[in-house]
Amino acid sequence: MGMTQVTVTVRNPADPERSWDGLFLVDTGAFNSLAPGKALREIGLVPKGKRSYELADGSEIKMDVTVAELEFMGEIVGSTIIFGADDAEPILGVTALESVGIEVDPRTQRLKRLPSIRLK
Repeated sequence: MGMTQVTVTVRNPADPERSWDGLFLVDTGAFNSLAPGKALREIGLVPKGKRSYELADGSEIKMDVTVAELEFMGEIVGSTIIFGADDAEPILGVTALESVGIEVDPRTQRLKRLPSIRLK
């Protein structure tokens, strides 16, 4: 499968004027989204807890998480976001995509809107 990327604006829901834009790798294998921790802290986001995540090599790691507004393709969603390393590549997880009715077309590797958001 090829790489699909999308520009995402991450906003602090408590202070929407504070935001950060990044080019996110769309990863349908990732449940939550991830951004560089430094960028999240710069817009005033603070960790609200820790969650365990399984890495590609099968190891587990506890990472700080919070809630942010993510805007991409004209859609806005409140979503859990992980504080990655300060130099981490941003990842857009499947939860944010599905929440606004967008999926990756497996043939073209492009993001496409579904006719409606699945509620069932």
